[in-house]
Amino acid sequence: MIIVTGGAGFIGSVIAWRLNSLGKDKIIIVDELGHDEKWKNLVGLKFIDFIHKDDFIKQVEAGINFEAKAIIHMGANSSTTEKDADHLLRNNYEYTKSLAKYSIGKDIRFIYASSAATYGDGKLGFNDDESICQSLKPLNMYGYSKNLFDIWAIRQNIISKIVGVKYFNVFGPNEYHKGDMRSVVHKAFEQINSTGKVKLFKSRNPNYKDGEQMRDFIYVKDAVDMTLFFLDQKDKNGIYNVGSGKARTWNDLVTALFNALGKPVNIEYIELPEHLAEKYQYFTEAKMDKIKKAGYNQPLNSLEDGVTDYVRNYLLKEKYLN
Repeated sequence: MIIVTGGAGFIGSVIAWRLNSLGKDKIIIVDELGHDEKWKNLVGLKFIDFIHKDDFIKQVEAGINFEAKAIIHMGANSSTTEKDADHLLRNNYEYTKSLAKYSIGKDIRFIYASSAATYGDGKLGFNDDESICQSLKPLNMYGYSKNLFDIWAIRQNIISKIVGVKYFNVFGPNEYHKGDMRSVVHKAFEQINSTGKVKLFKSRNPNYKDGEQMRDFIYVKDAVDMTLFFLDQKDKNGIYNVGSGKARTWNDLVTALFNALGKPVNIEYIELPEHLAEKYQYFTEAKMDKIKKAGYNQPLNSLEDGVTDYVRNYLLKEKYLN
């Protein structure tokens, strides 16, 4: 049996979908459905039970034996603008600590979501070597909560027994419920449908022209395949980047979107809001040597292919990946 926390969310639900496609349906979904529509991500998926995240952690801390093969911990508050630091520490840091200790104690494979947000402004690079975690300076509380657990796992000498995956800019189906945290692909798709154009932030950095700011974009199907690579590779542990390894511009991204829709490129550049200026990243690019050395060698979708699949097979059809 495999437990997927955050299993109704974006990446978590795609993990459940991929497990189903591999013939695995002995899955427990752990999440909190709330008032949005992420429940739709579960429709059509095969799993044996759903447990509210608060009930689940109580059972974990009580030592109940779920007889699980693995816990894939995707559950977190992933909002980079969340202001309640205590909530993020409880929800992202303390919760993950409890699951990690439980998994190790029960000899359960533990794979958890870290984040590229831990890298901050990128001045120290994007190397997934655990030795730099203590030196990283995240730009928001979400990134800090993730880095705090990474550091804790290293100091407790358990990082060699678990796997942390640092997701870069993931996009794809099943993110519809995420509001402001949706990918730019989804937001731009809506903008094109309503106005025929896409708005991108102007650059305040003289080294980057407007729209030429760069990110490491990765299609969710590829991100999930990288994550599940570690399910049976129990001798491969530590922290690993999950990205494409190739930075692309925002202009590239929205151009791929316009092309997928068969529409002319129409971009309007707008001012970067003051509250974002100090926290804005102009470049991210995952260093992928470590996961490749671990044995992951599957080809990835190009930015254009990922966007095209997302747009034509899901967004235009209002379809979920389940």
